Amino acid sequence: MTDLSFQKVQFIIVEPELEGQRVDNFLRTFLKGVPKSLIYRILRKGEVRVNKKRVKPEYKLVAHDELRIPPIRVSEPSALPSTQLNKVASLEQHILFEDDCYIVLNKPSGTAVHGGSGLSFGVIEALRALRPQQKFLELVHRLDRDTSGCLLIAKKRSALKHLHEQLREKQVDKRYQALVVGEWPENRFKVKAPLLKNTLKSGERVVLVNEEGKPSETRYRVLERYQGATLVEASPITGRTHQIRVHCLHADHPIACDNRYGDKGFDERMGTLGLKRLFLHAHTLAFQHPVTEQRMSYKAGLEPALVSVLKRLRSENT
Repeated sequence: MTDLSFQKVQFIIVEPELEGQRVDNFLRTFLKGVPKSLIYRILRKGEVRVNKKRVKPEYKLVAHDELRIPPIRVSEPSALPSTQLNKVASLEQHILFEDDCYIVLNKPSGTAVHGGSGLSFGVIEALRALRPQQKFLELVHRLDRDTSGCLLIAKKRSALKHLHEQLREKQVDKRYQALVVGEWPENRFKVKAPLLKNTLKSGERVVLVNEEGKPSETRYRVLERYQGATLVEASPITGRTHQIRVHCLHADHPIACDNRYGDKGFDERMGTLGLKRLFLHAHTLAFQHPVTEQRMSYKAGLEPALVSVLKRLRSENT
């Protein structure tokens, strides 16, 4: 994208597949690289028209609506990332599965799912750069920047709606592997604790267990025990920000190398074993295919660095 993009008035006829999508969400997809604040400003000023009438951001598009988008000037920094960047190009190698409806990606740790907060790009921007011919690419759900593993991206609006409905109905099975401090109790199968988002003066976002927060539940299963550590499987029933990390902390078993909710002494010990990242990995993802309705299941193996840490922990047990 260059600073010459979107400099002319555009008239778009809404395709039937887009029916039901909010106009603000449509614009955020269509005007790739345009700041969200600018999109809401042109909506608020009435510069975006649907069938020649002003609309609010929550207006839901109808098939064959005529959408008028005013001239918009954006600058070069909003451009999609270059496909020559190693980090962008390497994402192709992390695709576990792809068809006409969706992509399942084994997201690397340290890569954000989308740009923002000082980041020039994330997974979704990188995929759009790699697939310029693909009209629609949207995240179905999110993973924290430092969490690795199965990430689902929709390639059609209809697939996104179908998958979001499955998420709301709790029909998507997401299972994570986490290395936690101490001995996780064999009979502790779940953590139910309401979570509340907070923003510190520094601008850092943290999540706390608070009665005023949203109901949240994570189910747990012990996979393997080591000296002073446990590998657990965590299955979030709800999908709150930082949920597994905060629930582990609430259970007095924080995740290894969690820079917000971790245990400093444990993290230092894990560092001596070669762990340099959060040990939280979205291992398994299962859901109903949006078209065939067949139950699909995908697994993303642990990266070699995590496997190596577990091997060293096992050697301490012997």
